[in-house]
This record gives sequence, C-alpha cells and structure tokens, in this order.
Amino acid sequence: MDTQYAAAYPELYRKHWWWRVREEILLRKIRRILGTVTGARILDVGCGAALFFDALQPFGRVEGIESDRNAVEQSGRWRADVSVAELNESYVSDAPFDLILMLDVLEHVADPERLLRRAGEILNPSGSILVTVPAFNCLWTTHDDLNHHLTRYSSNSMRKVIRRAGLATVETGYMFQSLVLAKLLVRLRDAVSRAPARVPTVPPAALNRAMQTWFKTEHLVAGWLPFGSSLLAVAGTKERRCASDQ
Repeated sequence: MDTQYAAAYPELYRKHWWWRVREEILLRKIRRILGTVTGARILDVGCGAALFFDALQPFGRVEGIESDRNAVEQSGRWRADVSVAELNESYVSDAPFDLILMLDVLEHVADPERLLRRAGEILNPSGSILVTVPAFNCLWTTHDDLNHHLTRYSSNSMRKVIRRAGLATVETGYMFQSLVLAKLLVRLRDAVSRAPARVPTVPPAALNRAMQTWFKTEHLVAGWLPFGSSLLAVAGTKERRCASDQ
C-alpha cells in the first residue's frame, strides 16, 4: 500500500461509507457462518492496525497476523493479539481456528494458493475461511496501482485458486454492484488522462451518509447479482464439504 494511503487508512476505515458498508456486510456474513458457535477462535490475516477487532470481539477470541510492523504498532489495546509475521509454515497456532479472515489480502499475494493452503492447515475441520478481493480485471484503475494490487478476481478465478489450495468453495458472491459502472468510467478517464491516483478522502457528511444508505440497501436487494466491484468468498476444508453433502 502507498505510504500516504497507509497513513490515511485508519480514518478512512472508521468514517468512509465504503468501509462502513463492507464491515456491515462482513458482520452479517460472519454471524451466519458461526451460527450458534460461542467463543469462536478467529484469525484476521493481514489485519493491519486491528481496526476490525472491536467488531469481531463479541464472536470470541480474536488474533491477527500482519507483516507491516508500522501498522501493528498502531493497533492500540490489541497490540498483544497481533503477530508481526506472515502466514506461512513458520507461523504456529496453539489450536485450530473456527474462522480465518483474509479481507482484501489475496490481491496483494503472488502465490495465493500457498496462503490459502496454510490457512487450511490451521483451520478447524468445520471452520471457514472468509475472503474479500477486488473483482474483475476489466475494472482495473490507478487505485489498484496505488494499493499495489497484483490482480482482481472473478468468482470463477477465485474458485480455481481455492481448489488448487486443496480447499472447497462454500460460496461466492459480489458486493457494490453500482460501482461497476463508476469503475468503468474511471478506467476510461485513466486511459485518457493518465493522471496519478489520489489517496481517497472521506466525502462530506451528507453525501457519505447517503452513499452508505444506498449501498447497504443495494446489497440487501441486489447482492445476488453476478457482478460487483468486490468479491466475497467462503471456503472450507474438503472434509467440511463432504460432511455437508451427506
């Protein structure tokens, strides 16, 4: 991530309509995934400054893993719960996790199968991996360059990555359907102007509230549509898939 963007990220996460809507969608999905599980063990991979931890705490015990030490040092009361490391063979957990989050992480990774495979190894057989990524390479803009993205995903390409990691896809779906047209227009503008990407800012309060209301409602009404600017996927072990098919 661009250093200026990284500095602005905490305020964007707490106030910007896009992050507020995404968090609400994620929490609704997590409630459904965990169901009646109490005291769940949750691992947030690439958790940054642990900004999601307060919202996750009611579900159980939350831990994080983050390779950017500067981000981890800003995690406040959650600092002791975040490991400065990468999710690879050197990362050891004292017990399997019920839920592993990879929220806008895989688009930064050259070998996403390896990361998912390692997550599967520390996942409870009945647990889930919840992934979000930017959707469709045709929506690539300078914002992706600013974020140091390597790719964007479709439902089909994500399912292939999950399968190659030795896991089973439980579901996929898209978010922010209305942003597709906006992204295409920005892509066209980028092709014409070649202007550098700018770090996002929080819109004026009234507009920010209106956008938040629009996209929350859109997801409830049109979240089933097979397109969007972001993709959400839930994966599990093959043992879980076999058990659910019985």
